[in-house]
Amino acid sequence: MKAFEELKESVLERMREMLPAHLTYHCVEHTELVIDRSEYIGKKEGVKGKNLNLLKTAALYHDFGFTEVYKDHEEKGCEIVRAELPSLGYSSEEIDIICGMIMATKIPQNPTNLMENVIADADLEYLGSNDFRTIGDRLLKELRHFNPEMSRKEWDEIQVKFMSNHSYHTEYCKQYREWRKQENLNSLK
Repeated sequence: MKAFEELKESVLERMREMLPAHLTYHCVEHTELVIDRSEYIGKKEGVKGKNLNLLKTAALYHDFGFTEVYKDHEEKGCEIVRAELPSLGYSSEEIDIICGMIMATKIPQNPTNLMENVIADADLEYLGSNDFRTIGDRLLKELRHFNPEMSRKEWDEIQVKFMSNHSYHTEYCKQYREWRKQENLNSLK
């Protein structure tokens, strides 16, 4: 298995070159944040060793499909992973685990195991953070590329609906992010 840091630099460089400029939310910075938060939450939830490496690899590739498509980018990311990772020493079983985690980030989220819970929460942890407004504004800017007429009021209504239906999956996020998410939700209302 290729050393993660080496793989990370290679994949992030490709993302810098290939991601469309209008992706102001689904960008390299978001991927780096999800890798960091996956590792942090994963460790809090007891993920370690080889599984932690698989988790970080899934976080690295979770939005890589955006380099080729917008809709169903998770499926495209899994295609890419299945094409690239065998030559880097990943087994088909490990790739299946990685693809399960990538698919767990698809909205609506439907994780089925601990590592899928971790990456799902890492991907949306910002909902319960102090960076909620800043990160949300990046997503609004991205969405306005496709719908230039979207107003702030419409965006806030979308966020209220989304956040009202969202649940964290890990004990860590339930304990440390849920309350802030509720505060952020109340500030939108």
